[in-house]
Amino acid sequence: MMRRPDAPHFTARPLALAALTLALLSGCAIGPDYQRPAAQLGLPDSYTAAGPLATAPTVADNWWTLFGDPQLDSLVTQALATSPDARIAALRIEEADALLRQVDAALLPQVNADASGSRSRISQTNATPIPSTAPITRSSARLALSTSFELDVWGKLRRASEGARAQALGTRYAADTVSLSLAAAVTQAYLNLRAIDAQLLAVDDSLSSQSRSTQLTRTRFEGGIASQLDVQQAEGALATYTAARVELDRARGLSENLLGLLVGQPGLKIAPGDLRTLPVPPAPPAGLPSALLDARPDVKKAETDLIAANARIGVAKAALFPSITLTGNFGRESKDLSQLFSAPSAVWSFGAGLTQPIFEGGRLRAQVDQVTAQQQQSLEAYRKTVQGAFREVNDALVSVGRNADAEDAYTRAMNAAKRALQLAQARYDAGYSPYLEVLTAQRTANDATVAWIQNRQARLTATVDLFKALGGGWKGA
Repeated sequence: MMRRPDAPHFTARPLALAALTLALLSGCAIGPDYQRPAAQLGLPDSYTAAGPLATAPTVADNWWTLFGDPQLDSLVTQALATSPDARIAALRIEEADALLRQVDAALLPQVNADASGSRSRISQTNATPIPSTAPITRSSARLALSTSFELDVWGKLRRASEGARAQALGTRYAADTVSLSLAAAVTQAYLNLRAIDAQLLAVDDSLSSQSRSTQLTRTRFEGGIASQLDVQQAEGALATYTAARVELDRARGLSENLLGLLVGQPGLKIAPGDLRTLPVPPAPPAGLPSALLDARPDVKKAETDLIAANARIGVAKAALFPSITLTGNFGRESKDLSQLFSAPSAVWSFGAGLTQPIFEGGRLRAQVDQVTAQQQQSLEAYRKTVQGAFREVNDALVSVGRNADAEDAYTRAMNAAKRALQLAQARYDAGYSPYLEVLTAQRTANDATVAWIQNRQARLTATVDLFKALGGGWKGA
């Protein structure tokens, strides 16, 4: 069989050698491969926390449900769904995904379709006459497919894809950070509201008791048993508790406004509750492995930033090497549309190009130095994030333990103050002590109750801080 003289001819051996060479080259990528800098962080193997803590082998990511309050669960769910910050984070994920698809598209050949047609008339009055037999109108038609493809010999495109993929993953971790912070903010605001409710109940008890004592003192004064001083002291104490309740009402309104802002519901109204009815969620045991920091989304985000910065070094270094581009063109071209798809109208071309930077004033080397410095900055930012997170966990563990220890003392003080109030009231009613003794006991009992509530709030808030510091829940052994 005779080979057509116009057909391109390649021998099998050089073609196979070229394919093998390209395959080997495409398997390598310029620039450093990412290595996790765990050895450079200098963290202990476990957290340290003094004091006995309740243990929980595993806590789910929806840690706020451990407070056993359906109202809180609803508020957190609503905030995560409607918060502008959460929506912005979700849109940033979509943006990063689109950028990743854009970068990955460079790894594929670019194919374009081209269709054109023209018809023109030639002047017959030019300085150069045309033959009388030549047509004065001319037509042309063209239909072609063209392609271009940059061979990723040095891994520039793959490093760019690696960086874009890390950035896309980082936006998801950033969104998780927003969700975690938002859930913690809602929970802490809700705990503050319930602490105010508990203080309102305590003040109401004091108001009720003081109102009865004031009425009794007035009756005793009218009977000549109590003095005018006793009446004034009783009425002053009643006014003080009334003013305290007004202030707590103001604080509760502000707390409701904050919750309404967090959940995207201005004018939110929440029915009264009591902090004292909320359970204390479990805390992790002392000696928890510091590897749990890997669950924190901000730590993950810092690492993806480091991965992206590391990949950009490869992109910058690959720019120092030649870029190889393949081009191809295949189509039909004819002076007559009716002959466009005939065999003689076929046109094709194949080409390869190589571009090697020779002199650019050191610009490319400067770019390598720039991205290398940026990678070192990302490394230090990652180290700072991890070390800061470790401190936050330790601080939260200490706060949880100390508040748990203090609660026993506050409980004993509160119970003792209540018993002292009962005894002082009984002694005054029997005429054995002045009313000042009752006032002192009442004030002590109220202060002891408020102190217990504030410590319980601090304990629960520290637990929220611990959940947040650990990135949500945790997995036990």
